[in-house]
Amino acid sequence: MSALGLKVRLAVDADDVHWDEYVRGHRLGTVFHLSGWGRAAHDAFGATQESLIALEGDEVVGALPLAACRRVYKPRTWISAPWGVYGDPLGDRAEVAEALVNAALERARSEGVPRLELRCREDPCLGEFIPSELYSTYTKELPEDPAEVLASYKKSERRYIRLAESRYGLRFEEGDRYLSALQGLFLSSKRALGSPGLSRAWWVALREHLSAEYTIHAALRGEEVVAATLTFQNKTEAAMFYIGTTPQANREFQATKYMIAKCAEWAVERGYKRFDLGRSRQGTGAAAFKEHQGFAPSQLHYRYALLSDSAAVPSFNPSNPKTDLARKVWSKMPLWTCDLLTAQLGRYLA
Repeated sequence: MSALGLKVRLAVDADDVHWDEYVRGHRLGTVFHLSGWGRAAHDAFGATQESLIALEGDEVVGALPLAACRRVYKPRTWISAPWGVYGDPLGDRAEVAEALVNAALERARSEGVPRLELRCREDPCLGEFIPSELYSTYTKELPEDPAEVLASYKKSERRYIRLAESRYGLRFEEGDRYLSALQGLFLSSKRALGSPGLSRAWWVALREHLSAEYTIHAALRGEEVVAATLTFQNKTEAAMFYIGTTPQANREFQATKYMIAKCAEWAVERGYKRFDLGRSRQGTGAAAFKEHQGFAPSQLHYRYALLSDSAAVPSFNPSNPKTDLARKVWSKMPLWTCDLLTAQLGRYLA
């Protein structure tokens, strides 16, 4: 579509360089908007790219990352930044973002897509979309001095973090060599929660398409990796997006608290101004934990356009009582079984 010199079209491979430059320069642009995220989703999960780019002449003035994601026995649904948290339509002006959304709706209807989902950090003010208030994201401002990170915690939490090193001998290390450990620990941690993890294909795709956008850290006790994290770097913000721990690491060493504090110190040392601990469903234990660590919630503005009579706002999440049995069964499975099934199920859990 085009109007008054504004043209919106399907993004192609040749747009990648200019697309990424635009995303990096936009205040709402994130790693989930980058072309590499879409490529990783395609390679690992078969998500077909439907991203839209807005142009005025040869200049990029807007971008909307979209992908068609599989559903079991149903038509694909279109999601902005699937397997990510933030997927706002980006535009130089409000009317550019609106044009991107309208073009997405037009294309989705013409392709028979039952649902279009926009994962927005800010309210996009879309009248015909159904809002969801299920998720918040959790962030905290970082101090100027790494030594001030620990001082920002409650006294009891500072004690846990210090004991992790002084009594239990945890040490904090950085390096891509810990990616395989992160994969295994993340799978194990998700199993304990009764949830699929992420397939090996996803970790491979992240390394191939986004290795410059993240840093991996590990907590070691002796030679054992007891926790590992992946933190994305986005302008002035560092975002710890994945963490995995051994079954005893939190019970005995408070490893998650330790890793959050150490990653925050690492972020301050590199000049980041804000630390992002990602989204959680409101009213859950995970949300309460993040707030207890000093992270403030901000409402996420996810929006859904239902384009067929059978379409509905997704409700398959751990908050739904219908998932209780599935979660209990999953948590009892051998880890190798979870690994095999995750490779199949992950493509449906965008």
